Amino acid sequence: MAVARRDILKATLVGSMGSLTGVNVKAQNASDDYKALVCVFLFGGMDCHDLLIPYGTSAYADYASVREELLTGYQGSRERSALAPLTGSGTASTPTFAFPPDLAGLQSLFNQSSSPLAVVGNVGPLVEPTTQAQLQDRSVRLPPRLFSHNDQQSVWQASQPEGAQYGWGGLFADAVLARNSETTFTTITGGGAEVFLTGRASSPYQVSLDGRTALELKEIIEEETTGSLQSFDELIATQSTQSDHILVRDLASAFRSGFSANKAFASAIKSAPTSAVSFPMTGLGRQLEMVARAISVNGQMGVSRQIFLVGMGGFDTHSGQASWLPNLLRGMNDAFVAFNDRLAEFGYSDKVTLFTASDFGRTLSVNGDGTDHGWGGHHLVMGGAVNGGDIYGEVPPSVLGNERDAGQGRLIPTISVEEYAASLGRWFGLSTEELRAALPNLTNFSDTTLSSLLKPS
Repeated sequence: MAVARRDILKATLVGSMGSLTGVNVKAQNASDDYKALVCVFLFGGMDCHDLLIPYGTSAYADYASVREELLTGYQGSRERSALAPLTGSGTASTPTFAFPPDLAGLQSLFNQSSSPLAVVGNVGPLVEPTTQAQLQDRSVRLPPRLFSHNDQQSVWQASQPEGAQYGWGGLFADAVLARNSETTFTTITGGGAEVFLTGRASSPYQVSLDGRTALELKEIIEEETTGSLQSFDELIATQSTQSDHILVRDLASAFRSGFSANKAFASAIKSAPTSAVSFPMTGLGRQLEMVARAISVNGQMGVSRQIFLVGMGGFDTHSGQASWLPNLLRGMNDAFVAFNDRLAEFGYSDKVTLFTASDFGRTLSVNGDGTDHGWGGHHLVMGGAVNGGDIYGEVPPSVLGNERDAGQGRLIPTISVEEYAASLGRWFGLSTEELRAALPNLTNFSDTTLSSLLKPS
């Protein structure tokens, strides 16, 4: 039976979303050495000043004075008495910071003994250490195209503006591939931003929110033709070896590899254990549930190291921030807590480290009912290997004109993305040389700045 050209085209469009690398799946138990990194990218620029709020009486008064116009829209949920103070083991006896009430579940994790949650203050893209004076007299190299969404998303992920080829997640994976020959399922994304997981040897395997592969060829063929999947398989097999055109052979070979990967992933994910933990039915909740399921069957996938990327949008709160941001934070809180509980249930808490990233922080100053693009921001790191209950790095005072103010309360980062990434990569098992190969600006910083954030392997 002949397969119509439209079916080849449709398969091309869908198949290109799957991995085109070789399949290496082994039926084995999970390795004791297994580790996974899970990047949660908050698209739009997360308002760090609404994530970590001063709780000391005078510090909160300064904060509320700068943000008075915005805070009225929160209808009391950002009043000091409504906040969720942070009293983790690494904080002062009198709490100096708090989460907003929308993060009450994460506050509970932060405050518990042997906490799995930490905050890293004022992280952002830097080429070299930068002070306010150097910024003002232009005596320091700066990241390209600051305050631009697409460019700063790329700089966070790949140390270069939009158009970058390789991200540090993918380059971390390259180091793993060079050692273990693990391929298809080392990097997995359900949230876009593929550059983060693209290396010279690795490429991200894409799945849908519910864990299905992007390649649903059987349904396409059954709906659009009167043929069968076997007929299509036979055609692709023939074209991959016998076509007179090298491009057709290569494309057919890529299809075959993608089909095999999808079948292997589907088979593995079906064996994921059942769970008593429910995830919220949100985009982020469903993505993290998919990640948890994939982690639980890493043995069937034949991987000892994995890097995942999930995404959550809506953080570009130029207006209506008090209406939008609390809902986003509640969604993040519920998904993170469920993910932490699921990993504990499966016995994977100390094998998985989740961390947040975002385009940039936002201005401390307000524009009426919103905030504008910033630079540095505060981020969360969660997992059983985290020395939690503590705030790492510097959190500048919430006053305009402080020594880390680049204007309008935009924070000049004190911790570079490279230093942040290096702490994760070292826990992941990378050497200093491998970290520097993946993080080109790391030589300008200390790769041990956050050495106490994660417990030694």
